[in-house]
Amino acid sequence: MSMLVQFVITGLAIGMIYSLIALGFVVVWKSSGVANLSLGQLVLLSSWFTYSMLVQAGLPFYLGIPLVVIFAIILGWIIERIILRPLIAQPILSLITVTLGLAYFIEGIVVIIWPLSQAYLPRFFPTEPIHIGSAVVTQEYLWAAVISLVLFILLSLYFRYNRMGIAMRATADDQKAVQACGIPVTKIFSRSWMFACVLSAIGGILMSSIGGIRPGLVETGLLAFSVVILGGLDSFVGAMIAGPIIGLVETVGSGYLANFIKWPEIRTVIPFIIIVIVMCIKPYGLFGENRIERI
Repeated sequence: MSMLVQFVITGLAIGMIYSLIALGFVVVWKSSGVANLSLGQLVLLSSWFTYSMLVQAGLPFYLGIPLVVIFAIILGWIIERIILRPLIAQPILSLITVTLGLAYFIEGIVVIIWPLSQAYLPRFFPTEPIHIGSAVVTQEYLWAAVISLVLFILLSLYFRYNRMGIAMRATADDQKAVQACGIPVTKIFSRSWMFACVLSAIGGILMSSIGGIRPGLVETGLLAFSVVILGGLDSFVGAMIAGPIIGLVETVGSGYLANFIKWPEIRTVIPFIIIVIVMCIKPYGLFGENRIERI
């Protein structure tokens, strides 16, 4: 029983980080219709930049983390303004291919600048584990879940009540109506990529604080993409709910099945098995909008 409780808590915490990163995908998709396939590489780049600020440069936490967020904002602006904006009105396949090329470019830059295979960030959270019944859980997981939940709430309030947040939601439905209100659509696109990069950076920091910085962080982007598919490409609520589901099934399933079938890597397969099943039943995801296109 203690093992199950531990798997559930860690799975929910990791799943909420997946949701946080997946929200960045949803924001870009809803505002511009671009599928950002570079999520994992953005997570990896942000994690290594955090390592540079906190370890290599020796900056304190209260200075290093804001610099990482500023770096993510600038990176998002550069990606949209220099790489994607010239491709406006081009076929959607061109935009998707560009984000895939961006992913490999970022991965190459990371290898050149940080040739280390693995590194660890300084401890952000208390090291004393928490006992929940007979289960023992490290505080990194609980803090990651709390931070992710707070960010979910703040983003929900922003998109519900802030003028630019409302405009970003409206752009997904009718870009011409947003332009008629005097808000440049290109500004919406830039803002969405800034959000995506900041969420990837925060997700990367939380994941790195749990398991360190390693090339496997790129797989976090794939798992976040699986969250988007499960919850729905255009659903904020879907991303928030699907993340804990993926994290929970991944952790609980692998915790029990890995010993049963002697296949440690099964945890990387379980989320995608779920996706295949869901796509066969609900192609638009659990909360995705079922769009009907008339010819």
